[in-house]
Amino acid sequence: MTRPALIKIENLSYAYNGGRPVLKNISMEIGKGECVAIIGQNGAGKTTLAKHFNGLHKPSSGKVYVGGRDSNPLKVSELARTVGYVFQNPDHQIFHDTVGREVAFGLKNLGLPAGQIKERVDEALAEVGLTGHYQTYPFNLSKGQRQRVALASVLAMRTEAIVLDEPTTGQDYRESKQIMEMVRKLNEAGHTILFITHDMSLVARYAKRVIVLCRGEVLVDGEVRSVFARPELLKETYLSPPQITALAQGLGRHTIPPGVLSVEEMYQLLTMMGGEQLGCCR
Repeated sequence: MTRPALIKIENLSYAYNGGRPVLKNISMEIGKGECVAIIGQNGAGKTTLAKHFNGLHKPSSGKVYVGGRDSNPLKVSELARTVGYVFQNPDHQIFHDTVGREVAFGLKNLGLPAGQIKERVDEALAEVGLTGHYQTYPFNLSKGQRQRVALASVLAMRTEAIVLDEPTTGQDYRESKQIMEMVRKLNEAGHTILFITHDMSLVARYAKRVIVLCRGEVLVDGEVRSVFARPELLKETYLSPPQITALAQGLGRHTIPPGVLSVEEMYQLLTMMGGEQLGCCR
C-alpha cells in the first residue's frame, strides 16, 4: 500500500551562494510512517538535502512540500512543528543551562501554558531515558546523552517526522544501540524517520528504504535489501555493504542470496541449506 506523502520534492536543485549546484534535479516522496536512510560519500549532498525538509535550506530551484504545503514561504519555526531536526553534533543546538530548559525552549516559542510545557518535557525526557536530569547541566552529560537531549527537544514538539544527521557519531556501541532502538520505537509508534549515516549495518538493521546520493543526485532509491544486493551501485559511492552482506555475496556461487542483512538471517539460510543437503544424502 502506498503511504500518503509527508514530504514531497520536485526537481530540487541547490547551490551555496550561487556557486556550483550541490543538489541537482532531485525528486522524491517520503511517506508518512516510513523509516528511510540517506547514504552517500562525503560531499554527496546528504545533509544539504535533509536541511530542506524543515526549511533550514530553501531550494535554488524546484519545490519542497511538507505536509502538503509549499515550504518556501514558511519559516523554520512553522516547519519545525512537522519536521524536527537532530544535528550530527548536539552541541550545535544545545544552548540552555539545564536539560529541562533546553527541551522546553521550542514549546515556549509556541506559547503553550507552563503546565502543558512541563508535562511535555517530562514525557519527552522519559522517552529518551533521561528522567531525573531536568536540572542537569547538559554539558555534564556524555555525547550520547546530549544527543538524547536534542532528540527530546524534537519529541516535545510532537512532530510527525524526525531527521537525524549521523545519530551515532562519536558514541560507543552501547550508546549507539540505545539511540537507534529509541529511533526504532519512535518509527513503530508512527513517526516518520529519516537518518543520515555512513554505517551500513545501521541501515540494514533499522531502515526499510535507502536513498543513495552521489555527486548531488539520487543514484538509487529503494528497499534496503534490493539496494544492498547490488554492490556495484555502492561502489560508485565508495560505500560497502554490511560485512555479513558482503560475505553472502562472496558465497553467491553456493546459492546464498546476495541481499542477506543480518547474522541471524545468514544462520537460518545456512541451517536450511544444511538440512536440505542432509535430506538429499539420506
